[in-house]
Amino acid sequence: MLAIAILELRLRYHSNAKEVLVSQLPDTEIAGVNYVVPKIGDKKHLIELSLKNLFYYIREQETKQEKLDPEFKIDRVMNLMMTDLRMKEQPRYIECFDNSNIQGAFPVAAMSVFKNGKAAKSDYRHFNIKTVEGPNDFASMEEVIFRRYSRLLEEQLPLPQLIVIDGGKGQLSSAIESLKKLNLYGKVTIIGIAKKLEEIYFPNDSVPLYLDKKGETLRILQQIRDEVHRFGITHHRNRRSKSMTTSELSDIKGIGEQNATSLLRHFRSLKRIREASFQDLENVIGNAKADLVYKFYHPEEMDDSDK
Repeated sequence: MLAIAILELRLRYHSNAKEVLVSQLPDTEIAGVNYVVPKIGDKKHLIELSLKNLFYYIREQETKQEKLDPEFKIDRVMNLMMTDLRMKEQPRYIECFDNSNIQGAFPVAAMSVFKNGKAAKSDYRHFNIKTVEGPNDFASMEEVIFRRYSRLLEEQLPLPQLIVIDGGKGQLSSAIESLKKLNLYGKVTIIGIAKKLEEIYFPNDSVPLYLDKKGETLRILQQIRDEVHRFGITHHRNRRSKSMTTSELSDIKGIGEQNATSLLRHFRSLKRIREASFQDLENVIGNAKADLVYKFYHPEEMDDSDK
């Protein structure tokens, strides 16, 4: 193709130049033409300038095409990710997982979802860890992956083309164990992404992959990782806050979690429960329970017999 292009250009511009600068030698010779692959100097700079012009032209054409056809850009990015991540199909549907806990308290996990390279927030999910005690990220990841994909299989829902685990080799290995139990290992691409150096880990490969820091593949992986982190932290804070709130109400002797939850759903905050009248409390949890709550927050109004 290079030889054909050179011939075409010589005819178009009526060139009889005997020396032609090239970035690599063509397979076909042209009579009277001496190919030169420059290594240094002005001739080398000319080749570099030609390559830059080529890349700018290609990008300009792609940009025009993307404006006319948004699917063209999606397809281009998906093909790039497929190549970078050694996949057999485009990662149109990606799920990413992360664990969140503070010294083992209120362990939760989160899942973010990207479809066609963009966040699909309505598909995000969070998980309360049920079978793991204490701060064990590996076991927690194994539980969540098993729960997520056993449910998809049970409900016969589509599986993602790519699973991203926020973490290094340990979390990735734990996730793989669950996929093996579900007979999904090898059927879905799974990778781990470590935070510090943005290392990409593949199953059974101890050497991580380092993607182009400015490339679109890493940018999308960072976005879905940041999204799952944000979503997980928000859920963790809400769960911690709810637990602390209900624990204050549960400190009232005779008030269980169900009564506490009913009060919070109705009044929306502890402040409003503290300020509620006896009648308002009674309307929600009945006379006996309302009496307990009201006296807890208004001990100064207890009658002499109570004292």
